[in-house]
Amino acid sequence: MPTGIIGWLLIGLVAGALGKLIMPGKDPGGIIVTILLGIAGALLAYYVTPLLGINVNDSGWQAYAAATVGAVVLLALYRLVIARRT
Repeated sequence: MPTGIIGWLLIGLVAGALGKLIMPGKDPGGIIVTILLGIAGALLAYYVTPLLGINVNDSGWQAYAAATVGAVVLLALYRLVIARRT
């Protein structure tokens, strides 16, 4: 598994799919938006975890867990924002 930003982007693809499994339901953007939110959640985790003092190994299970949490948080926020707009 590549490390750094490229590795986190690839982890984000998996995290987006896991986020969709954790939070099933109809999303306005479909699976593509969910995967993009997973990538954004992974990048969020990449930058936020060191600020919180959490040491995450780029290629370990912690990276997948952090990216999945980031994806679920962004997916929940996305659903809240979209629900208020419609």
